Amino acid sequence: MFKLSDLFILLAVGVSFILSGYLWFNGYKEQGIFTALWVPSILCFGIYFKVSALLARRK
Repeated sequence: MFKLSDLFILLAVGVSFILSGYLWFNGYKEQGIFTALWVPSILCFGIYFKVSALLARRK
């Protein structure tokens, strides 16, 4: 069900989430918020390409 590309997307989301938490709790709140904004952006990027691949396969 999961492809290697899906796992890389989830890995990038996890790293971004952990990095943002690390920055936030170590006093770098602005950098933590900026990094936390990457999480939904990466997920949308992954969803877009997953849907594009599924639609291309249907044609």
